[in-house]
Amino acid sequence: MGNGFGEKLRAERLERGLTQAELGKDLYSPSYISLLETGRREPTAEVIEELARRLELAPKALEAWSQPITVSDAEYVLAGLYARQAWDLRDYPLAASHAATAAQIALEGKNTSAWWNMTYMQAECLMKQGELRECQKIIERLLEHPMATESVGLGVRARQMLAAVCHGQGQLAVAVQHGLEAVELSARLPRNSTVLIGAHRILIGALAESGRLDEAWKYCMALYEQVDEHAMSQLAGEVAWVIGNVAFMRHDYAEGVKHHERAAKLLSPANDIELWARFNKASAAVRLSSGIVEPETLSSIERAELAFSIVGGTKSDELEVAFIRARWLYLTGDIVAAVEKLREIHAERDALAKHTAGEVSLLLGKSLKAAGEADEALVRLEEAQKAFSAAGAADRVQQALDAVLEIRLAQQRAAAAAKAS
Repeated sequence: MGNGFGEKLRAERLERGLTQAELGKDLYSPSYISLLETGRREPTAEVIEELARRLELAPKALEAWSQPITVSDAEYVLAGLYARQAWDLRDYPLAASHAATAAQIALEGKNTSAWWNMTYMQAECLMKQGELRECQKIIERLLEHPMATESVGLGVRARQMLAAVCHGQGQLAVAVQHGLEAVELSARLPRNSTVLIGAHRILIGALAESGRLDEAWKYCMALYEQVDEHAMSQLAGEVAWVIGNVAFMRHDYAEGVKHHERAAKLLSPANDIELWARFNKASAAVRLSSGIVEPETLSSIERAELAFSIVGGTKSDELEVAFIRARWLYLTGDIVAAVEKLREIHAERDALAKHTAGEVSLLLGKSLKAAGEADEALVRLEEAQKAFSAAGAADRVQQALDAVLEIRLAQQRAAAAAKAS
């Protein structure tokens, strides 16, 4: 087992931190590379030789790739194919099940490369479903395996996902640490590598959420330098998106608008509608966090709502998009509608990361204060303070404390005025 061309190609590509497009470059399309990796297309001798050259493999590797597939090989290839088909259909529970089956077959056949790849795919599926704790256990197991040390690309990918999982659970300080490890390791990868770019993105997001904006901006500039004129438009668009996010959070509105407008031009819903949905969600969120209430912000909200209605998403995605709409209502002065929507989101806040749940409680507290419901506002603001503290977001803790203080001072003044009269 393990001599099937497709699986060997995928394993070698991932170990080098290359995407299908980067491997194919000007000769083979990403879809053709995908067909080869999933066993849906048989390579010619010329294709095998050219791809091996690009992967800098020794000639003896070609012989191993060409050996006949055994019965267990066929079982593995079939399970892997089912997993990728389910992934393409966004049936992540089914994809996770098939990936786990393929991983077990690979393990029994002592094919560690195939086992690692399918186990990683299983973790990706769990993350898509919002099963973050289970995903974390799997990734930690992969990091303990020697392959994560022997292969830079695999090591970076595992640390990157672990950072994302910790971020999603509101463990911001831990996410930053794993992100730093991924970025440091990724320095050994080629420029324009999507794995290298992804490591920077995860670290920047965790730093920004933690309020460490100057550090986040430093890595934004490092990320910008990694993307040159040879980078794919989709990749360049993702980089512009991340830099724009941090610019908005730093209150550099002109820079934020510039990068997000560039991202909107480079990213295409036709290529990846789920990525398009997430971009518009993020763009609307950071604009509103910066107090930018304008037609383009509303358009981003509407595009995100439409895109997620098409692709679906996790419960967390649904609640986060609803929260963005609630923030728009609050900032545009529709307090009654904002409170109503926020109450609905708040009732399901356990599906959100700690720092996001804290944001919901904070905005609900502010909205209740504006609606004249001070007592309940205090409860929600104190709830927000605890959530931010658990997530390690010190700057947001202070915001919640300041809002509590404003209400208590107003109550004291009102009480003193009533006593005096």
